[in-house]
Amino acid sequence: MHDDRALVEARLTRVLNERIRPALYPDSVPLDVAAWVAPGIGGSPARVGSRAWGTVPVAEGLAAVHSPVAVGDMWGAPWATTWFRVQGRVPKEWAGRTVEAVLDLGFDERMPGFQCEALVYTPDGSPVKAINPRNQWVRVGAPVRGGERVEWHLEAASNPVILDVPPFRPTRLGDRETAGSEPLYRLARMDLAVFDTTVWELIQDLEVLGELMPELPVDSPRRWEVLRAVGRALDLVDLQDVNGSAERARSALGDVLAAPAAASAHRISAVGHAHIDSAWLWPLRETVRKVARTASNMTALLEDEPEFVFAMSQAQQYAWIKEHRPEVYARVKKAVADGRFVPAGGMWVESDTNMPGSEAMARQFVHGKRFFLEEFGVESDEVWLPDTFGFAAGLPQIIKAAGAKWLLTQKISWSQVNAFPHHTFRWEGIDGTRIFTHFPPVDTYNCQMAGGEIAHAARNFKDKGVARHSLAPTGWGDGGGGTTREMIAKARRLRSLDGSAVVEWEKPADFFAKAEAEYPQAPVWVGELYLELHRATLTSQARTKRGNRRSEALLREAELWSATAAVAAQHPYPYAALDRLWKTVLLHQFHDILPGSSIAWVHREAEKTYAAVAVELEGIIAAALGALAGGGSGGLVANSAPHARGGVAAGAIGAAVQDGSAVRAESRPDGGFLLDNGLLRIGIDGRGLVVSAYDLAAGREAVAPGGTANLLQIHPDFPNMWDAWDVDSFYRNVVTDLTEADEVVLSEAAPGAATVRVTRSFGASRVVQELSLARGRRRLDIATEADWHETEKFLKAAFPLDLHAERYAAETQFGHLYRPTHTNTSWEAAKFEACAHRFVQAEEPGWGVALVNDCLYGHDVTRTVRDDGDRGTTTTVRLSLLRAPRFPDPETDQGRHRFRYALAPGATLADAVREGHRINLPERRITGAGPVAPLISVDNDATVVTAVKLADDAGGDVIVRLHEAHGGRARTALTTSFALADVVATDLLERPTAEGPAVEREGNTVRMALRPFQIVTLRLVREG
Repeated sequence: MHDDRALVEARLTRVLNERIRPALYPDSVPLDVAAWVAPGIGGSPARVGSRAWGTVPVAEGLAAVHSPVAVGDMWGAPWATTWFRVQGRVPKEWAGRTVEAVLDLGFDERMPGFQCEALVYTPDGSPVKAINPRNQWVRVGAPVRGGERVEWHLEAASNPVILDVPPFRPTRLGDRETAGSEPLYRLARMDLAVFDTTVWELIQDLEVLGELMPELPVDSPRRWEVLRAVGRALDLVDLQDVNGSAERARSALGDVLAAPAAASAHRISAVGHAHIDSAWLWPLRETVRKVARTASNMTALLEDEPEFVFAMSQAQQYAWIKEHRPEVYARVKKAVADGRFVPAGGMWVESDTNMPGSEAMARQFVHGKRFFLEEFGVESDEVWLPDTFGFAAGLPQIIKAAGAKWLLTQKISWSQVNAFPHHTFRWEGIDGTRIFTHFPPVDTYNCQMAGGEIAHAARNFKDKGVARHSLAPTGWGDGGGGTTREMIAKARRLRSLDGSAVVEWEKPADFFAKAEAEYPQAPVWVGELYLELHRATLTSQARTKRGNRRSEALLREAELWSATAAVAAQHPYPYAALDRLWKTVLLHQFHDILPGSSIAWVHREAEKTYAAVAVELEGIIAAALGALAGGGSGGLVANSAPHARGGVAAGAIGAAVQDGSAVRAESRPDGGFLLDNGLLRIGIDGRGLVVSAYDLAAGREAVAPGGTANLLQIHPDFPNMWDAWDVDSFYRNVVTDLTEADEVVLSEAAPGAATVRVTRSFGASRVVQELSLARGRRRLDIATEADWHETEKFLKAAFPLDLHAERYAAETQFGHLYRPTHTNTSWEAAKFEACAHRFVQAEEPGWGVALVNDCLYGHDVTRTVRDDGDRGTTTTVRLSLLRAPRFPDPETDQGRHRFRYALAPGATLADAVREGHRINLPERRITGAGPVAPLISVDNDATVVTAVKLADDAGGDVIVRLHEAHGGRARTALTTSFALADVVATDLLERPTAEGPAVEREGNTVRMALRPFQIVTLRLVREG
C-alpha cells in the first residue's frame, strides 16, 4: 500500500478552491451602490475619533448625499473615509432560502487586518457588524420570505497597507500629510446571494480533515481512515452540481468526524480574541473605529454561537467605544453581563513593560481595573499581554499588588536564540513575588483553529507529562474582525476528534484555574523575561521616549504639590484633570507607541500630545506651588525628588544651601580643561573627550587607562527585518569614533559651576554638548543637543570604566536587577542591548560608578581585559542615544533632540538611586513667603516614595506609595505634617489589604519594616 496522501491533498485543494467554495453562493443579484466621501483629515490629537480626525458622526454619514458607483470603480484615498449605501431587493423566488449580502471592498485576503475595512449600519444608525477580508458577509435572513427590501450603510476606511509584501520598505503612506490622494482600492463585489449552508458545512468538514491528515503519523491507521474518507467524499461531489451533491459528500465524512479524541489528548482552551494594537500602522483615531468594528462583529457572533466566548483587553478601547459608538457599547455591556464577552487583562492598555516608570506601571492597573469594576462589576485576575516586547523583573509584584495573579503572553516565543524552557511556570520578580504564567504553545495570538496550529500546540507544549492544558487566543486582530464563524465551526469539530488535541471555548480565568490546579509544582523562572528581539525599541523615536519620561516626572510633581497645597492651603485638588492626564500618558505607553514602532502620524501626534500634557501639568504645578508659597518675594526652592538636597527636604519648599568648595576651571597644558569642585576632578582633552574623572575622596580614577569617556560612537544599523524594532548583533562589527570637534570652549566658569561646551559635526548632523561640574555634586552633567540627520545609523555614548565588575545594576520598576557583564552562555550573549530607567551602576567591592539619565532607556555593558602591565579590566557602559530606521516611519528621529545624562564616579547603589531621581526631578526656583514642610517624610534613604496624592475617592485622605530601593531590609519611620487619625495598608487600587508589612502608628509617625524591593501603599487618614 503506497502513501497517496499527496495526491489526495492536491485533489482536495483543487476541488475546494475551484468547485466547492465557488458553490457557497450559487445565486446572486447585484446591489445598487452609492458613495459619499467624508471631509478631510486634520486637527488635534486630543479629539480622538472626532470630526477633526476625518470622521463624521454616524447620522451625518447616513444623511449625506451619495453619488452612484459601481463594482470595478476605484475608491478610497489613503486614510479617507467613504460612506457607501447599498440597496436591493431579495428576489421572490428565493423565498425559504438563506440569503446574505456579500460585500467585497477590494480586500486582499492574505492580510486580514492592515487594510480597508468597514462597519455596517442599518438606515436608522444601528450597527450590524463589520466587514473584513475574511468576513465579507451580512446575513439578510435564514430563511427569507422573498421580496424584502434591504439597505445598509458602510462606514469604510481606506487605510493603506503599510506592512506590504515584501515588508519593511520605506513608505510615505504612514502619514496623512505625505500619503497622497490617489485611490487605493477597487470595489470587487456588492451582491445579494443565496448562502448554501450544506456547502458551507462541507467546506468546514473537508478543511478540518484535510488539515488533520498531514499531522498524523505516516503509519497510523487513523491517517489512512481520514485519507480514504476524504477521497470517498470527493468521489461523491458532482463537480457540475456541487450544491446538489454536498449532503451526499458530507455523509461519507460522518464516521471519521465522530471518532472521539484519546483520553490522553492535549486540551486547548480556545478564547475568542482580536489583538488590536491601540496604535501601530494606523493612528489613534483609526483604532477607535477598529475596536468598534470588532466589538460589533463579536457581539453579533456571540448571539449566533452559544458556546463561543470572546475576551477583549485594554480598558482604553472600551472607553473609546463608550464615547464614540455608544450603540455598540450597549451591546458590549449586555454581552459582558451575560458572561460571554470578557474584559481581560485589567490594564489601561497593553503597555510596554520595560520602559514605563514605577508609578506609571502601577497606574496601568489602577485605571484599567477600576474601569472594569465601575463599568461592568468585573475584576480581572489575569494580566493579558500577548504582544508586549519582554517583561521587566519588577512586574510580578505590581501584578500582585493590583489584585491579579496570572499572566499570559505570547511574544517570548519570538526570541531568536534561546527557546524558553517552559510554557507554564511561576515567574519570580525582584522581590520574590511569584506569578503563575502561561505562554500558549500554539505560538500565535491570531489562532485560526487550523489543524497545523492545533497539532503544533500539542507537540510544542514543553510541560507534557505534568500538565496538559494550554490556551489558544483565536481570531484575527488589528482590523481582521476577530473570531470568524469558520473558526467556531472548526472548533466544534475539534471538541473531540481522534488524532487531534481537544478544543473547548473557555474564559481565560477558567483556563488559568484548571492549569494552576493541575500543575501546583510548576517550575520557577527568576528575573526578567527578556525578549531576544525588538531590542531597538528601547531607543527608536527618542522624542516619544522623552515625552513619556518628562510626563511621568510632571505627574509626580503635580500630584505631590497639589496634595500638599490641598492639605496645607485648602487649594482645590485637580482630580478630573489628573485622571485624564494619567490616562493620556498611559495610552501612549502602548507597546507600539512608547517603543517607537508606529507610523509617522502616531509619533507626530504623540509629540504634540506630550507638549500639551506638559503645559497643563506645569500649570497645575505652578498653581499649587503658588498657593503654598504665599505672596512673599523670597527666593525659595521646591524639591520634589524623594531625597533631600541642598538642605531642602523631599517634597518640601525651602531655602537651598549650596555646600562644597567653589568650582575651579583651568586649561590643561596639552589642550582642553580641568574642572575641580573638591569632590571630583574632571579632565577634558582638546577633543572635548573626558580623559579623567577622578574621585578625590577615594583617590580613584573612573576612566580606564588610555580610555576616553563620553565618546560618541556611530554604527551602521540595518537589521535583517523589523527596522524600528530591531538591532542585530552584527551592528557592532563596524564603529566610527567621533573624536573630531568643531569647538571646545569653557562657556561658564563661576564658583557655583563650570561648563565646557563641545561641538561636533559628522555626516549631516551636529551635536552640541555641555559638560558641567557644579559645586557640591559628585557627578559630571552632560547636556546634549543633537541635530540628527543620519539614515540607518545608531549613535551611542561610551564610558570605559576602570572597574572589574562581573555584573551591573539597572533600574527597573520599584527597584533594580543585576545583569552579567560577561557572555558565558547564549542567554547572556543575547542581552547585548538592554533596558534601564534612570541609572546603571557597576562596582567593585567598596567603589563604583553610575550613569544616570533623564530620558534614555537602551544601553549595553561589556568587559575587556586590557593589554597593559597590570592586565586590568575595563567595564564599558554605553548609552544608546539615537537611531534612524526608515520603517515604518522613514523620518524616524530626524531633527533636534535634547537629553541629559551624568557620570557619577564613586557612586554606590544608593547614590545611583538618588542621582537618578535628581536628574529627572530638578529643583524648582520660586518666590514665596517662607519654607513649607513636606507633607510626609521618611527617615531612611533606602525607602523611596514614588507617589504622594489625595485618595481617588475624593475623601481627602492622603495616599503614599513607597518601596525599598536598595535591595535589602529597611526599617522606616514615615511622619506626616498633618494630624494623623489612622493608617490603612491598601493595594494599588487603594482598597484595604492584609498584604504588606506590619504598620505601627504613634501620633503622626508610622513605623514599618520592609523586605527587599517591597512596595507599600498607605492610606493616611486625616483628622477632622
